[in-house]
Parts: sequence; structure tokens; C-alpha cells
Amino acid sequence: MLKDKTSSAIIAVSDADRARSFYRDTLGLDLVDEGMGEVMTFRTGNTQLIVYKSQFAGTNEANAVVWDGGDEVDAIVADLKAKGVTFEHYPDMEGMRLEGDVHVSGDMKAVWFKDPDGNILHINGR
Repeated sequence: MLKDKTSSAIIAVSDADRARSFYRDTLGLDLVDEGMGEVMTFRTGNTQLIVYKSQFAGTNEANAVVWDGGDEVDAIVADLKAKGVTFEHYPDMEGMRLEGDVHVSGDMKAVWFKDPDGNILHINGR
């Protein structure tokens, strides 16, 4: 049943104003709804990213969201870096080499960065 249903990513944040600024202004996502209880819905491609205030913000130590950057990974990285985003480096990741801020393996590219609460965000592509 779920295979035919749309899903959304959901991220806990500690400060709704700071998160709104990061996801809207830094990442460039469209804020499409702002509900009660400091819940925000952003459009990202054909999906939604739900951001909500929680005391458990930033406690996940794994990827919270992944975007398919296609062949625009380098351009996306340059744009985000110009907006002050700092990228994570994992030099010991088996099978990958680090080229600047981008992890590369064959024709695959990947980058990781964190939102203001430490949630890990990921972009992959080619």
C-alpha cells in the first residue's frame, strides 16, 4: 500500500525562526505552509520537507534528508558555500576521495552538511 503513497522528510529543530531562515533563505526552499505549533512545510522538488520545533532537535547522528543533485552537485556546493554553509569531510570513507568539499567515487559525488541544529543533510549526484 505505501509504495504508491507520497512521503516527506521531517526534521526536528530547536528554534523555528532560525530554521525558517536556514531552510528558506540559505537552502532556497519555498515555504508553502506554516502551521500551529511552529510547524513549517517547505517544497523541495516534487516533495515536502516538514520542519517542526522539538526538544529532541539535532539528536539524530545519521542523514536526515538526502537530495538528488544530479549533475549540478558542484554548482549547488558553490552556491551553498557562498551562503556560509560548511561541509562535512569524511576522509576515511572507503572507496571515496575528497576533492575540495565533494566526496567522489567514480562518477558519483556526495556532500554532507549540517543545519543550525546539527541535523545531517546530504546531496548526492554525478
